[in-house]
Amino acid sequence: MDSTFERHCSELVARERSGHTAVVEDNLLYVWGGYMSIADDEILLPSNEIWVYDLERGVWQVFHMTGEVPPSMSGTCGCSLNGHMYVFGGCDDNGQTSQIYCVNLTDGKYTWRKMIHEMGSAPSPRDKLSCWVYKGRIIYFGGYGHKLLTDVDSRNRSFIVDEASWVEDVFWGWNNEVHVFDPMQASWAEPQTHGRAPAPRAAHASATVGCKGYICGGRVMETRTSDIHCLDLESWTWSEITPVSMTPVGRSWHSLTAVSDNTLFVFGGLSVDCKPMSDGWLLDVETKKWREIEHPFKNKPRLWHTACPGKDSDVIVFGGSCDYILLVDTGHCNDALVFQTQPYPLFRICEDYIAKNVRNFETLRSQLPLLPPKLLTAVQRKMSFYRPSKK
Repeated sequence: MDSTFERHCSELVARERSGHTAVVEDNLLYVWGGYMSIADDEILLPSNEIWVYDLERGVWQVFHMTGEVPPSMSGTCGCSLNGHMYVFGGCDDNGQTSQIYCVNLTDGKYTWRKMIHEMGSAPSPRDKLSCWVYKGRIIYFGGYGHKLLTDVDSRNRSFIVDEASWVEDVFWGWNNEVHVFDPMQASWAEPQTHGRAPAPRAAHASATVGCKGYICGGRVMETRTSDIHCLDLESWTWSEITPVSMTPVGRSWHSLTAVSDNTLFVFGGLSVDCKPMSDGWLLDVETKKWREIEHPFKNKPRLWHTACPGKDSDVIVFGGSCDYILLVDTGHCNDALVFQTQPYPLFRICEDYIAKNVRNFETLRSQLPLLPPKLLTAVQRKMSFYRPSKK
């Protein structure tokens, strides 16, 4: 995987952060929210700005956001649907929330809109949850949050109370609920699922492959797991994948990304013994085999980062912490790590090689005009990505 790289070439660089939201649209990485540490304080980052990273040119820009701006938050669940970014839940200065907001990423205005549902009931407040996008709807799973005593049913194992956290008639805990938001109908629904549901959890990771939503690991009460569960988004049936090979260690605050029609990529997280990790694994969901991959970021552990699919099966990891954030919480990052998970097509190999080496070889520079127009345009855009870093 020689083409794997890490860059933040532009002089303007997004601030360090963890617990943020990031999505990719048209080779642009959009980063919003999260928090950073200053001295002994945890500072939520401004909610009225969005950072945009051009994955081809390696250039950052920051834009002001207007409209019904959400509060500054961390631990929100973000996704991209039809050119819009949706954020739900998260934790602001007053605790967990249950609001959903939307912003158009394609019109250049970055105007927030608070979504008011017309049908159904919103989930209870929560953060550190995950979601899948399927057929124009957003399906949310799990998370850590609070419910009123009247809403906690001891016979229903969809919510496990955190015995260390309760105030009068308010209880905090983990859940394994499935909630569906339809932006076109402005409606919430809670489908009846079948099969054995995963244990309630938070700080897990999720990805969508075809009509199936996968979750991996997370914190289940006081433990961290590496189990894999699948929800069929047509029949709402749960199943667990039992690997037939060596599996990654249990973890939370990691990422899971779909990189092909049958392959998921897991990176980083916090291990069962509370160590930040930098390992990368591929899971073939058809053969049920895990395979650890080599990559050049073994010295860059990350947790509570984001991971987005890029072109040619790349995975773009941004931000996160390199510390055990519950104890140290100083090592927030702002670099973009780009993982190559599959062999590149010939066009991409040529584009990367020429752009990376054109400044070093006079002969290569003089022959640029001879390239096919499409390749020349791609190379010219990519050349700024490989310009010498000013670190």
